[in-house]
Amino acid sequence: MKSLLQKTPTNNPWNLPNAITLARILAVPFFIWSLFTFADNESPLRWISELIFIVIMASDGIDGAIARKRGLVTNLGKLLDPIADKALLGGALVSLSMLGEISWWVTIVILVRELGITVYRLIVVNQQVIAASSGGKLKTIFQGVMVGFVVSPLTAWFPGEWYRILEDSLVLTSVVLTVYSGLQYVAAAVRARA
Repeated sequence: MKSLLQKTPTNNPWNLPNAITLARILAVPFFIWSLFTFADNESPLRWISELIFIVIMASDGIDGAIARKRGLVTNLGKLLDPIADKALLGGALVSLSMLGEISWWVTIVILVRELGITVYRLIVVNQQVIAASSGGKLKTIFQGVMVGFVVSPLTAWFPGEWYRILEDSLVLTSVVLTVYSGLQYVAAAVRARA
């Protein structure tokens, strides 16, 4: 039996990067559970949620780096990677909105874009696979930073108005980048079909 660390042909979707991506997807319910278990956003226990979130987000970069370095980029990986991102960030946004920490309009705008692009990818998966754009990657990073700040109990450490302004700025910038990268993706899809 081959070790997961050995190089696998690129046409084989069962490789280490894809296994890491699947693990990220499976870890999302634990993160969501932790948010509701430690619902007080100023409790030191909220650092547990923050740690789970950071580990899941960090593994996103790890699976991509391994896939590129070992030549293990697959169509399945290109499809699963954004799904894992959307499951984590979507689950975080809905949970944080339910807890009253992020406005519902922010969650709705971001999820409409994310789910729309994901559904489109699933519809055209047999005809074309459009990888994430540079704007899409920046959007994902920025959304991750924003959610990380909101999840953390730093409001207990920095009770001043400036920290709330910082969080609000991160939220609004994430919305702008989400909409912009969505338009970028639609333009790329139209070019690909043409």
